[in-house]
Amino acid sequence: MGVVAKRSSMVFFSDPSSHYSHRVRIVLAEKGVTVDLVESDSAHPPAELADINPYNSLPTLVDRELVLYDSHVMMEYLDERFPHPPLLPVYPVARAESRLFMRRIERDWCTLMESIQNSRSDNVVKKATKELRESILGIAPIFAEKPFFMNDEFTLVDCCIAPILWRLPSLGVDIRPSKQSKPLLAYMDSLFGRESFQQSLSEQEREMRL
Repeated sequence: MGVVAKRSSMVFFSDPSSHYSHRVRIVLAEKGVTVDLVESDSAHPPAELADINPYNSLPTLVDRELVLYDSHVMMEYLDERFPHPPLLPVYPVARAESRLFMRRIERDWCTLMESIQNSRSDNVVKKATKELRESILGIAPIFAEKPFFMNDEFTLVDCCIAPILWRLPSLGVDIRPSKQSKPLLAYMDSLFGRESFQQSLSEQEREMRL
């Protein structure tokens, strides 16, 4: 494992601008886990990564001989490896529902984000921006019912949502204060004010909201 083998602590290869890396950094901060953070652009990953990750992709988490290269697997591994505070519900049904929420975020919101960030077609970007805004506003009322996403406690679902909401201005998605958006904006303020969230931010991410 080359250079990685010489590291004594857990190693996290992170793209400082990627929401996939950001969600894992939030979990690490929530758990208070000390990691050796290696920041790199996804387009130019560190040379040592190719030796341990068959996809040569970011993020990648290394814990001794274990190498993980899927953000969902990383988050659940960290939640099991460091049980306090728990970031998934205790009961199987609620855990399954949380996993489904994360998959829906992946298929719906993350897919639209990819279109906004990577498409060369103005029409595609405009359509994806409109759909993302409408989709996010569409769930705004649920935040009036519970402090976090469908839960009284902060969970992995919130870890997936927070980096997306943080990036909305840079994506051109305008969530203006209104009666409809009020619960969502209150939720965002609560998320962004958490100590773990502030600790998780890279310099590039901080600049997204300057």
